[in-house]
Amino acid sequence: MRRATEIDLALNERPDGMALQRWLYGELRAAILQGRLGPGARLPATRDLAARHGVSRGTVLGVFAQLAAEGYLSGAVGRGSFVASELPDGRFDAAPASEAPRLARRKAGARDTAKAEIGLSARGRLLARSAFAVDGRSFPSRAFRPSQPDLQSFPFALWARVAARRSRLLNRSMLADGEAQGYRPLREVIAEHVRVTRGIACAADHVAIVGSAQQVIDLAARLWLDPGDAAWMEDPGYQGARLVLEAAGARIAAVPVDAHGIDVAEGQRLAPAARLAYVTAGRQAPLGPALSLERRLALLDWAHTRGALVIEDDYDSEYRFEGRPLAALKSLDNAGHVIYCGTFSKLLFPALRIAYAVLPERLVEPFVAAWSLTGRHVPLDQQATLHAFIAEGHVGRHVRRMRELYGERAEALREAARRHWTGLLALPPIVAGLDAPAFLPVGADDALAARVAAQAGIETRPLSSYAVGHAAPAGLVLGFASIGVDDIDAGARTLARVLQAMLYKT
Repeated sequence: MRRATEIDLALNERPDGMALQRWLYGELRAAILQGRLGPGARLPATRDLAARHGVSRGTVLGVFAQLAAEGYLSGAVGRGSFVASELPDGRFDAAPASEAPRLARRKAGARDTAKAEIGLSARGRLLARSAFAVDGRSFPSRAFRPSQPDLQSFPFALWARVAARRSRLLNRSMLADGEAQGYRPLREVIAEHVRVTRGIACAADHVAIVGSAQQVIDLAARLWLDPGDAAWMEDPGYQGARLVLEAAGARIAAVPVDAHGIDVAEGQRLAPAARLAYVTAGRQAPLGPALSLERRLALLDWAHTRGALVIEDDYDSEYRFEGRPLAALKSLDNAGHVIYCGTFSKLLFPALRIAYAVLPERLVEPFVAAWSLTGRHVPLDQQATLHAFIAEGHVGRHVRRMRELYGERAEALREAARRHWTGLLALPPIVAGLDAPAFLPVGADDALAARVAAQAGIETRPLSSYAVGHAAPAGLVLGFASIGVDDIDAGARTLARVLQAMLYKT
Protein backbone atom coordinates (compact mmCIF):
# COMPACT_ATOMS: atom_id res chain seq x y z
CA MET A 1 0.00 0.00 0.00
CA ARG A 2 1.31 3.44 -0.86
CA ARG A 3 1.69 6.05 1.84
CA ALA A 4 -0.83 8.91 1.71
CA THR A 5 1.91 11.37 0.88
CA GLU A 6 2.62 9.36 -2.30
CA ILE A 7 -0.93 9.78 -3.62
CA ASP A 8 -1.51 12.71 -5.94
CA LEU A 9 -5.23 12.47 -6.67
CA ALA A 10 -6.33 14.30 -9.83
CA LEU A 11 -9.56 16.30 -9.39
CA ASN A 12 -11.45 18.40 -11.92
CA GLU A 13 -11.57 22.17 -11.47
CA ARG A 14 -14.38 23.59 -9.38
CA PRO A 15 -17.05 25.33 -11.51
CA ASP A 16 -17.68 28.98 -10.70
CA GLY A 17 -20.26 29.43 -7.94
CA MET A 18 -20.17 25.83 -6.70
CA ALA A 19 -19.66 25.38 -2.94
CA LEU A 20 -16.27 23.92 -1.99
CA GLN A 21 -17.70 21.11 0.09
CA ARG A 22 -20.17 20.05 -2.63
CA TRP A 23 -17.41 20.11 -5.25
CA LEU A 24 -14.94 18.06 -3.20
CA TYR A 25 -17.60 15.55 -2.16
CA GLY A 26 -18.67 15.01 -5.77
CA GLU A 27 -15.13 14.59 -7.03
CA LEU A 28 -14.11 12.05 -4.37
CA ARG A 29 -17.34 10.07 -4.67
CA ALA A 30 -16.96 9.93 -8.46
CA ALA A 31 -13.34 8.76 -8.13
CA ILE A 32 -14.55 5.89 -5.92
CA LEU A 33 -17.51 4.87 -8.10
CA GLN A 34 -15.47 5.07 -11.30
CA GLY A 35 -12.78 2.82 -9.82
CA ARG A 36 -9.97 5.39 -9.83
CA LEU A 37 -9.89 4.81 -6.07
CA GLY A 38 -10.41 1.08 -5.69
CA PRO A 39 -11.66 -0.82 -2.62
CA GLY A 40 -9.08 -0.59 0.17
CA ALA A 41 -7.25 2.36 -1.43
CA ARG A 42 -5.87 4.83 1.09
CA LEU A 43 -6.91 8.45 0.65
CA PRO A 44 -4.49 11.33 1.09
CA ALA A 45 -4.21 12.79 4.58
CA THR A 46 -6.72 15.57 5.19
CA ARG A 47 -3.92 18.14 5.70
CA ASP A 48 -2.24 17.12 2.40
CA LEU A 49 -5.51 17.21 0.47
CA ALA A 50 -6.47 20.60 1.92
CA ALA A 51 -3.07 22.10 1.08
CA ARG A 52 -3.02 20.59 -2.40
CA HIS A 53 -6.41 21.97 -3.44
CA GLY A 54 -6.48 25.20 -1.46
CA VAL A 55 -9.37 24.40 0.88
CA SER A 56 -9.60 24.37 4.64
CA ARG A 57 -8.92 21.19 6.55
CA GLY A 58 -12.35 21.55 8.12
CA THR A 59 -13.95 21.31 4.68
CA VAL A 60 -12.00 18.12 3.94
CA LEU A 61 -12.91 16.62 7.32
CA GLY A 62 -16.57 17.35 6.63
CA VAL A 63 -16.45 15.66 3.24
CA PHE A 64 -14.66 12.60 4.66
CA ALA A 65 -17.25 12.35 7.43
CA GLN A 66 -20.11 12.50 4.91
CA LEU A 67 -18.53 9.83 2.68
CA ALA A 68 -17.90 7.61 5.72
CA ALA A 69 -21.50 8.03 6.88
CA GLU A 70 -22.73 6.95 3.43
CA GLY A 71 -20.51 3.85 3.47
CA TYR A 72 -17.88 4.93 0.96
CA LEU A 73 -14.99 5.28 3.43
CA SER A 74 -13.72 3.51 6.48
CA GLY A 75 -10.96 4.58 8.80
CA ALA A 76 -9.30 4.43 12.16
CA VAL A 77 -7.54 6.98 14.32
CA GLY A 78 -3.86 7.13 13.41
CA ARG A 79 -4.26 4.95 10.31
CA GLY A 80 -6.03 7.24 7.87
CA SER A 81 -9.09 6.89 5.64
CA PHE A 82 -9.64 4.06 3.16
CA VAL A 83 -12.18 3.25 0.45
CA ALA A 84 -14.65 0.72 1.84
CA SER A 85 -14.21 -2.87 0.67
CA GLU A 86 -17.94 -3.07 -0.15
CA LEU A 87 -19.46 0.05 -1.63
CA PRO A 88 -23.05 1.18 -1.22
CA ASP A 89 -25.43 0.88 -4.16
CA GLY A 90 -23.74 2.64 -7.10
CA ARG A 91 -27.03 3.41 -8.82
CA PHE A 92 -26.44 7.14 -8.47
CA ASP A 93 -24.84 9.12 -11.27
CA ALA A 94 -21.08 8.64 -10.88
CA ALA A 95 -20.15 11.84 -12.71
CA PRO A 96 -18.20 14.30 -10.52
CA ALA A 97 -19.95 17.48 -9.48
CA SER A 98 -17.75 19.63 -11.71
CA GLU A 99 -18.97 17.61 -14.70
CA ALA A 100 -22.65 18.31 -14.11
CA PRO A 101 -22.98 21.32 -16.48
CA ARG A 102 -21.04 19.53 -19.21
CA LEU A 103 -23.10 16.36 -18.70
CA ALA A 104 -26.33 18.27 -19.15
CA ARG A 105 -25.07 19.78 -22.41
CA ARG A 106 -23.93 16.33 -23.57
CA LYS A 107 -27.36 14.81 -22.94
CA ALA A 108 -29.06 17.67 -24.71
CA GLY A 109 -26.88 17.24 -27.77
CA ALA A 110 -26.67 13.44 -27.77
CA ARG A 111 -28.09 13.24 -31.28
CA ASP A 112 -25.38 15.53 -32.65
CA THR A 113 -22.48 13.88 -30.83
CA ALA A 114 -23.52 10.45 -32.08
CA LYS A 115 -22.57 11.67 -35.57
CA ALA A 116 -19.08 12.66 -34.44
CA GLU A 117 -17.75 9.39 -33.08
CA ILE A 118 -14.06 8.67 -33.59
CA GLY A 119 -13.48 6.49 -36.64
CA LEU A 120 -10.42 4.60 -37.82
CA SER A 121 -8.48 5.83 -40.81
CA ALA A 122 -8.23 3.63 -43.90
CA ARG A 123 -4.77 2.56 -42.76
CA GLY A 124 -6.09 2.04 -39.23
CA ARG A 125 -8.75 -0.34 -40.51
CA LEU A 126 -6.02 -2.36 -42.22
CA LEU A 127 -3.86 -2.40 -39.10
CA ALA A 128 -6.80 -3.57 -36.99
CA ARG A 129 -6.93 -6.86 -38.95
CA SER A 130 -4.23 -8.43 -36.81
CA ALA A 131 -3.19 -11.99 -37.60
CA PHE A 132 -2.19 -12.55 -33.97
CA ALA A 133 -4.11 -13.42 -30.81
CA VAL A 134 -4.21 -10.18 -28.80
CA ASP A 135 -5.04 -12.07 -25.57
CA GLY A 136 -1.89 -14.18 -25.70
CA ARG A 137 -1.81 -17.98 -25.67
CA SER A 138 -2.27 -20.44 -22.84
CA PHE A 139 0.52 -22.40 -21.19
CA PRO A 140 1.32 -25.24 -21.54
CA SER A 141 0.49 -25.54 -25.22
CA ARG A 142 -1.81 -28.18 -26.69
CA ALA A 143 -1.53 -30.35 -29.77
CA PHE A 144 -0.94 -29.04 -32.44
CA ARG A 145 -0.16 -25.39 -31.73
CA PRO A 146 1.84 -23.92 -34.64
CA SER A 147 4.90 -21.67 -34.34
CA GLN A 148 5.55 -22.54 -30.68
CA PRO A 149 8.93 -23.62 -29.26
CA ASP A 150 9.02 -25.94 -26.26
CA LEU A 151 8.88 -23.76 -23.15
CA GLN A 152 9.02 -26.72 -20.74
CA SER A 153 12.51 -27.60 -22.02
CA PHE A 154 13.88 -24.08 -21.94
CA PRO A 155 16.59 -23.74 -19.22
CA PHE A 156 14.61 -21.22 -17.21
CA ALA A 157 16.72 -21.49 -14.04
CA LEU A 158 19.88 -20.84 -16.06
CA TRP A 159 18.29 -17.82 -17.76
CA ALA A 160 17.20 -16.49 -14.34
CA ARG A 161 20.73 -16.85 -12.96
CA VAL A 162 22.24 -15.05 -15.94
CA ALA A 163 19.63 -12.29 -15.63
CA ALA A 164 20.27 -11.90 -11.89
CA ARG A 165 24.03 -11.73 -12.41
CA ARG A 166 23.63 -9.19 -15.20
CA SER A 167 21.36 -7.14 -12.96
CA ARG A 168 24.01 -7.04 -10.21
CA LEU A 169 26.64 -5.96 -12.72
CA LEU A 170 24.59 -3.15 -14.23
CA ASN A 171 26.09 0.31 -13.91
CA ARG A 172 24.39 3.67 -14.07
CA SER A 173 25.17 4.07 -17.76
CA MET A 174 22.58 1.35 -18.41
CA LEU A 175 19.91 3.65 -16.98
CA ALA A 176 20.43 6.21 -19.73
CA ASP A 177 19.10 6.13 -23.27
CA GLY A 178 20.63 3.27 -25.18
CA GLU A 179 21.65 3.31 -28.80
CA ALA A 180 18.61 3.07 -31.05
CA GLN A 181 20.53 0.52 -33.11
CA GLY A 182 20.80 -1.71 -30.05
CA TYR A 183 23.21 -2.74 -27.31
CA ARG A 184 26.53 -3.02 -29.11
CA PRO A 185 27.82 -6.15 -27.31
CA LEU A 186 24.59 -7.92 -28.32
CA ARG A 187 24.98 -6.75 -31.92
CA GLU A 188 28.52 -8.10 -31.94
CA VAL A 189 27.53 -11.60 -30.80
CA ILE A 190 24.58 -11.64 -33.22
CA ALA A 191 26.91 -10.72 -36.09
CA GLU A 192 29.19 -13.58 -35.08
CA HIS A 193 26.18 -15.92 -34.73
CA VAL A 194 24.86 -15.26 -38.25
CA ARG A 195 28.36 -15.44 -39.74
CA VAL A 196 28.78 -18.96 -38.35
CA THR A 197 25.25 -20.38 -38.59
CA ARG A 198 23.76 -18.53 -41.57
CA GLY A 199 26.84 -17.74 -43.68
CA ILE A 200 26.24 -13.98 -43.58
CA ALA A 201 29.37 -11.83 -43.69
CA CYS A 202 28.51 -8.79 -41.58
CA ALA A 203 29.68 -6.63 -38.70
CA ALA A 204 27.90 -5.28 -35.63
CA ASP A 205 27.39 -1.99 -37.49
CA HIS A 206 25.06 -3.79 -39.93
CA VAL A 207 22.83 -5.21 -37.15
CA ALA A 208 19.83 -3.40 -35.65
CA ILE A 209 17.95 -4.73 -32.59
CA VAL A 210 14.15 -4.46 -32.67
CA GLY A 211 11.21 -6.00 -30.86
CA SER A 212 9.96 -8.37 -33.56
CA ALA A 213 10.27 -9.38 -37.19
CA GLN A 214 6.96 -7.55 -37.70
CA GLN A 215 8.71 -4.28 -36.88
CA VAL A 216 11.40 -4.97 -39.46
CA ILE A 217 8.76 -5.57 -42.14
CA ASP A 218 6.72 -2.54 -41.09
CA LEU A 219 9.68 -0.14 -41.02
CA ALA A 220 11.07 -1.42 -44.31
CA ALA A 221 7.68 -1.04 -45.99
CA ARG A 222 7.20 2.50 -44.71
CA LEU A 223 10.74 3.54 -45.62
CA TRP A 224 10.93 2.09 -49.13
CA LEU A 225 7.36 1.90 -50.39
CA ASP A 226 5.05 4.69 -51.45
CA PRO A 227 1.29 4.01 -51.52
CA GLY A 228 0.50 2.03 -54.64
CA ASP A 229 3.99 0.55 -55.07
CA ALA A 230 3.96 -3.15 -55.85
CA ALA A 231 5.38 -5.71 -53.43
CA TRP A 232 5.87 -9.42 -54.07
CA MET A 233 4.27 -11.70 -51.54
CA GLU A 234 4.54 -15.48 -51.47
CA ASP A 235 1.19 -17.13 -52.21
CA PRO A 236 0.31 -18.81 -49.91
CA GLY A 237 2.34 -16.75 -47.48
CA TYR A 238 2.71 -15.38 -43.98
CA GLN A 239 -0.40 -13.37 -43.08
CA GLY A 240 1.44 -11.05 -40.69
CA ALA A 241 3.71 -9.78 -43.48
CA ARG A 242 0.88 -9.39 -45.98
CA LEU A 243 -1.27 -7.34 -43.61
CA VAL A 244 1.64 -5.07 -42.68
CA LEU A 245 2.50 -4.47 -46.34
CA GLU A 246 -1.12 -3.71 -47.19
CA ALA A 247 -1.35 -1.31 -44.24
CA ALA A 248 1.70 0.51 -45.64
CA GLY A 249 -0.20 1.05 -48.89
CA ALA A 250 1.53 -1.61 -50.94
CA ARG A 251 -0.16 -3.18 -53.94
CA ILE A 252 0.33 -6.89 -53.30
CA ALA A 253 1.52 -9.08 -56.16
CA ALA A 254 0.61 -12.65 -55.17
CA VAL A 255 3.48 -14.77 -56.48
CA PRO A 256 2.82 -18.52 -56.43
CA VAL A 257 4.99 -20.98 -54.52
CA ASP A 258 5.93 -24.51 -55.57
CA ALA A 259 8.37 -27.18 -54.41
CA HIS A 260 11.29 -24.82 -55.14
CA GLY A 261 9.91 -21.80 -53.29
CA ILE A 262 8.66 -18.52 -54.72
CA ASP A 263 8.35 -18.55 -58.54
CA VAL A 264 10.63 -15.64 -59.46
CA ALA A 265 9.82 -15.81 -63.17
CA GLU A 266 6.11 -15.51 -62.41
CA GLY A 267 6.82 -12.60 -60.08
CA GLN A 268 8.63 -10.80 -62.88
CA ARG A 269 5.66 -11.40 -65.14
CA LEU A 270 3.10 -10.20 -62.59
CA ALA A 271 4.95 -7.13 -61.25
CA PRO A 272 8.37 -6.59 -62.87
CA ALA A 273 8.71 -3.10 -61.36
CA ALA A 274 7.87 -4.12 -57.79
CA ARG A 275 9.84 -2.21 -55.17
CA LEU A 276 9.94 -4.95 -52.53
CA ALA A 277 9.74 -8.74 -52.17
CA TYR A 278 9.03 -10.61 -48.95
CA VAL A 279 10.34 -14.18 -48.84
CA THR A 280 10.83 -17.00 -46.33
CA ALA A 281 13.78 -18.53 -48.16
CA GLY A 282 14.99 -20.92 -45.45
CA ARG A 283 11.62 -22.62 -44.90
CA GLN A 284 8.66 -21.27 -46.83
CA ALA A 285 5.74 -20.30 -44.62
CA PRO A 286 3.47 -22.27 -44.59
CA LEU A 287 4.35 -25.00 -47.14
CA GLY A 288 7.92 -25.64 -46.01
CA PRO A 289 10.27 -25.92 -49.02
CA ALA A 290 13.51 -23.97 -49.06
CA LEU A 291 14.10 -21.55 -51.93
CA SER A 292 16.28 -23.28 -54.52
CA LEU A 293 19.70 -21.90 -55.40
CA GLU A 294 18.62 -21.16 -58.97
CA ARG A 295 15.71 -19.06 -57.75
CA ARG A 296 17.80 -17.37 -55.08
CA LEU A 297 20.19 -16.15 -57.75
CA ALA A 298 17.30 -15.11 -60.01
CA LEU A 299 15.65 -13.18 -57.17
CA LEU A 300 18.88 -11.33 -56.35
CA ASP A 301 19.49 -10.56 -60.02
CA TRP A 302 15.97 -9.10 -60.34
CA ALA A 303 16.40 -7.00 -57.18
CA HIS A 304 19.76 -5.69 -58.38
CA THR A 305 18.46 -4.87 -61.85
CA ARG A 306 15.29 -3.15 -60.60
CA GLY A 307 16.70 -1.53 -57.47
CA ALA A 308 14.25 -3.49 -55.34
CA LEU A 309 14.48 -4.52 -51.70
CA VAL A 310 14.17 -8.13 -50.53
CA ILE A 311 13.10 -8.92 -46.95
CA GLU A 312 14.30 -12.37 -45.92
CA ASP A 313 12.34 -13.58 -42.88
CA ASP A 314 14.33 -16.47 -41.40
CA TYR A 315 11.88 -17.37 -38.69
CA ASP A 316 12.74 -20.96 -37.69
CA SER A 317 15.00 -22.60 -40.28
CA GLU A 318 17.87 -22.93 -37.76
CA TYR A 319 15.97 -25.96 -36.48
CA ARG A 320 16.90 -28.22 -39.39
CA PHE A 321 16.73 -32.00 -38.89
CA GLU A 322 17.78 -33.46 -42.24
CA GLY A 323 20.49 -32.62 -44.76
CA ARG A 324 23.24 -30.06 -44.46
CA PRO A 325 22.57 -26.62 -42.94
CA LEU A 326 21.42 -24.07 -45.50
CA ALA A 327 23.06 -20.65 -45.72
CA ALA A 328 20.75 -17.65 -45.80
CA LEU A 329 19.75 -15.89 -49.00
CA LYS A 330 21.52 -12.86 -47.52
CA SER A 331 24.84 -14.76 -47.75
CA LEU A 332 24.67 -14.41 -51.56
CA ASP A 333 23.75 -10.71 -51.50
CA ASN A 334 26.85 -8.99 -52.87
CA ALA A 335 24.96 -5.92 -54.13
CA GLY A 336 23.25 -4.99 -50.84
CA HIS A 337 19.57 -5.56 -51.63
CA VAL A 338 18.54 -7.96 -48.84
CA ILE A 339 17.40 -7.20 -45.29
CA TYR A 340 17.75 -10.37 -43.24
CA CYS A 341 15.60 -10.62 -40.12
CA GLY A 342 15.77 -13.20 -37.36
CA THR A 343 14.00 -13.53 -34.03
CA PHE A 344 14.75 -15.04 -30.63
CA SER A 345 11.05 -15.49 -29.91
CA LYS A 346 11.04 -18.84 -31.72
CA LEU A 347 14.68 -19.71 -31.12
CA LEU A 348 14.29 -19.33 -27.32
CA PHE A 349 10.86 -18.27 -26.00
CA PRO A 350 7.99 -16.02 -27.24
CA ALA A 351 8.02 -13.55 -24.34
CA LEU A 352 11.56 -12.53 -25.30
CA ARG A 353 10.54 -9.76 -27.66
CA ILE A 354 13.95 -9.32 -29.25
CA ALA A 355 14.56 -9.65 -32.97
CA TYR A 356 17.19 -8.23 -35.28
CA ALA A 357 17.77 -7.04 -38.82
CA VAL A 358 21.01 -7.43 -40.78
CA LEU A 359 20.99 -4.44 -43.10
CA PRO A 360 22.87 -3.46 -46.25
CA GLU A 361 25.37 -0.78 -45.27
CA ARG A 362 23.63 2.08 -47.10
CA LEU A 363 20.29 1.26 -45.45
CA VAL A 364 21.52 1.25 -41.85
CA GLU A 365 21.22 4.99 -41.25
CA PRO A 366 17.63 5.50 -42.48
CA PHE A 367 16.43 2.29 -40.81
CA VAL A 368 17.94 3.15 -37.42
CA ALA A 369 16.67 6.74 -37.62
CA ALA A 370 13.14 5.50 -38.34
CA TRP A 371 13.37 2.96 -35.51
CA SER A 372 14.48 5.67 -33.08
CA LEU A 373 11.36 7.64 -34.04
CA THR A 374 8.82 4.81 -33.90
CA GLY A 375 10.16 2.42 -31.26
CA ARG A 376 13.30 4.07 -29.83
CA HIS A 377 14.99 0.88 -28.55
CA VAL A 378 14.39 -2.47 -26.88
CA PRO A 379 14.90 -2.41 -23.06
CA LEU A 380 18.61 -2.55 -22.31
CA ASP A 381 18.42 -5.02 -19.42
CA GLN A 382 16.84 -7.67 -21.66
CA GLN A 383 19.43 -7.00 -24.35
CA ALA A 384 22.26 -7.33 -21.81
CA THR A 385 20.89 -10.62 -20.49
CA LEU A 386 20.51 -12.05 -23.99
CA HIS A 387 24.05 -10.92 -24.84
CA ALA A 388 25.43 -12.87 -21.87
CA PHE A 389 23.28 -15.90 -22.71
CA ILE A 390 24.70 -15.99 -26.25
CA ALA A 391 28.29 -15.06 -25.35
CA GLU A 392 28.53 -17.78 -22.69
CA GLY A 393 27.46 -20.44 -25.20
CA HIS A 394 24.03 -21.17 -23.73
CA VAL A 395 22.11 -20.35 -26.91
CA GLY A 396 24.26 -22.63 -29.04
CA ARG A 397 23.87 -25.52 -26.60
CA HIS A 398 20.12 -24.93 -26.30
CA VAL A 399 19.62 -24.87 -30.08
CA ARG A 400 21.59 -28.11 -30.53
CA ARG A 401 19.59 -29.79 -27.77
CA MET A 402 16.26 -28.56 -29.15
CA ARG A 403 17.19 -29.53 -32.71
CA GLU A 404 17.57 -33.12 -31.54
CA LEU A 405 14.37 -33.00 -29.47
CA TYR A 406 12.30 -31.39 -32.23
CA GLY A 407 13.65 -33.93 -34.71
CA GLU A 408 12.38 -36.74 -32.47
CA ARG A 409 8.97 -35.06 -32.26
CA ALA A 410 8.85 -34.55 -36.04
CA GLU A 411 9.45 -38.27 -36.43
CA ALA A 412 6.73 -38.96 -33.84
CA LEU A 413 4.31 -36.85 -35.88
CA ARG A 414 5.22 -38.75 -39.06
CA GLU A 415 4.63 -42.05 -37.26
CA ALA A 416 1.30 -40.82 -35.86
CA ALA A 417 0.27 -39.77 -39.37
CA ARG A 418 1.03 -43.26 -40.68
CA ARG A 419 -1.03 -44.86 -37.91
CA HIS A 420 -4.03 -42.55 -37.75
CA TRP A 421 -4.43 -40.28 -40.79
CA THR A 422 -4.64 -42.52 -43.84
CA GLY A 423 -7.27 -41.01 -46.13
CA LEU A 424 -7.62 -37.95 -43.87
CA LEU A 425 -4.37 -36.01 -43.91
CA ALA A 426 -1.23 -36.36 -46.04
CA LEU A 427 1.93 -35.28 -44.21
CA PRO A 428 4.95 -34.50 -46.41
CA PRO A 429 8.52 -35.02 -45.13
CA ILE A 430 9.51 -32.68 -42.29
CA VAL A 431 13.07 -31.41 -42.60
CA ALA A 432 13.06 -28.24 -40.46
CA GLY A 433 11.07 -25.88 -38.26
CA LEU A 434 8.51 -25.98 -35.49
CA ASP A 435 5.47 -27.04 -37.52
CA ALA A 436 4.46 -28.68 -40.79
CA PRO A 437 1.59 -28.58 -43.29
CA ALA A 438 -0.69 -31.59 -43.68
CA PHE A 439 -3.02 -31.79 -46.68
CA LEU A 440 -6.70 -32.68 -46.59
CA PRO A 441 -8.50 -34.44 -49.46
CA VAL A 442 -9.18 -32.16 -52.44
CA GLY A 443 -12.31 -30.09 -51.93
CA ALA A 444 -12.30 -30.31 -48.13
CA ASP A 445 -13.04 -27.19 -46.09
CA ASP A 446 -9.91 -26.64 -44.00
CA ALA A 447 -11.38 -23.66 -42.12
CA LEU A 448 -14.22 -25.90 -40.96
CA ALA A 449 -11.71 -28.64 -40.10
CA ALA A 450 -9.77 -26.19 -37.91
CA ARG A 451 -12.97 -25.15 -36.13
CA VAL A 452 -14.16 -28.66 -35.37
CA ALA A 453 -10.65 -29.58 -34.23
CA ALA A 454 -10.65 -26.61 -31.86
CA GLN A 455 -13.95 -27.81 -30.37
CA ALA A 456 -12.17 -31.07 -29.58
CA GLY A 457 -9.25 -29.27 -27.94
CA ILE A 458 -6.87 -29.39 -30.92
CA GLU A 459 -5.09 -26.19 -31.97
CA THR A 460 -4.20 -25.82 -35.62
CA ARG A 461 -4.37 -23.30 -38.46
CA PRO A 462 -5.99 -23.72 -41.89
CA LEU A 463 -3.78 -23.31 -44.95
CA SER A 464 -6.55 -21.23 -46.52
CA SER A 465 -5.77 -18.45 -44.01
CA TYR A 466 -2.39 -18.03 -45.76
CA ALA A 467 -3.95 -17.48 -49.19
CA VAL A 468 -3.00 -14.17 -50.83
CA GLY A 469 -4.46 -14.03 -54.33
CA HIS A 470 -5.30 -17.62 -55.15
CA ALA A 471 -6.89 -20.52 -53.30
CA ALA A 472 -4.41 -22.39 -51.13
CA PRO A 473 -4.39 -26.20 -51.02
CA ALA A 474 -6.77 -27.53 -48.38
CA GLY A 475 -4.83 -28.43 -45.29
CA LEU A 476 -3.80 -27.69 -41.73
CA VAL A 477 -0.60 -26.32 -40.20
CA LEU A 478 0.36 -28.59 -37.31
CA GLY A 479 2.88 -27.66 -34.64
CA PHE A 480 4.89 -30.49 -33.09
CA ALA A 481 7.79 -28.78 -31.29
CA SER A 482 6.03 -27.75 -28.08
CA ILE A 483 4.37 -31.06 -27.16
CA GLY A 484 5.70 -34.43 -26.05
CA VAL A 485 5.63 -37.66 -28.04
CA ASP A 486 2.69 -39.10 -26.08
CA ASP A 487 0.67 -35.93 -26.58
CA ILE A 488 1.45 -36.02 -30.30
CA ASP A 489 -0.02 -39.51 -30.62
CA ALA A 490 -3.06 -38.67 -28.46
CA GLY A 491 -3.67 -35.47 -30.42
CA ALA A 492 -3.35 -37.35 -33.71
CA ARG A 493 -6.02 -39.83 -32.60
CA THR A 494 -8.39 -37.05 -31.58
CA LEU A 495 -7.81 -35.16 -34.83
CA ALA A 496 -8.41 -38.33 -36.82
CA ARG A 497 -11.72 -38.87 -35.04
CA VAL A 498 -13.07 -35.37 -35.72
CA LEU A 499 -11.85 -35.34 -39.33
CA GLN A 500 -13.40 -38.75 -39.97
CA ALA A 501 -16.72 -37.45 -38.68
CA MET A 502 -16.47 -34.24 -40.72
CA LEU A 503 -15.24 -35.69 -44.01
CA TYR A 504 -17.29 -38.87 -44.07
CA LYS A 505 -20.28 -37.80 -41.94
CA THR A 506 -19.91 -40.81 -39.66
